[in-house]
Amino acid sequence: MSCNSQKVRSLRQQIPTFDCVPGCHDCCGPVTTSPEEMARLPRKTRAEQDAAMDAYNCVHLGPEGCTVYDERPLICRLFGTTQTLPCPNGRRPVELIHPRVERQVFEYMAENRQVLV
Repeated sequence: MSCNSQKVRSLRQQIPTFDCVPGCHDCCGPVTTSPEEMARLPRKTRAEQDAAMDAYNCVHLGPEGCTVYDERPLICRLFGTTQTLPCPNGRRPVELIHPRVERQVFEYMAENRQVLV
């Protein structure tokens, strides 16, 4: 396992979780992610990408919401867990992400090449 893969796993474990509104995609849209995170997501054909982008803002959204929720990128995991990226529906974990961890996530994203999902 690469150093970046270990870093991503460690950061993911430190981001608090909460229950989203079922089927919600208010926080979703085109996002960037690292190659390590992108490798965990299923590949979409050009036709699937085009169809998804016509209907939604992200190729991994479906009628019921995120189709890759368990593997979603770090940036997606931050929504609703930090004051800087609040959930538009007012959902949140009991305790927001620790500022140190939030800073580490943003540092990781700044230090690693990002690709558009």
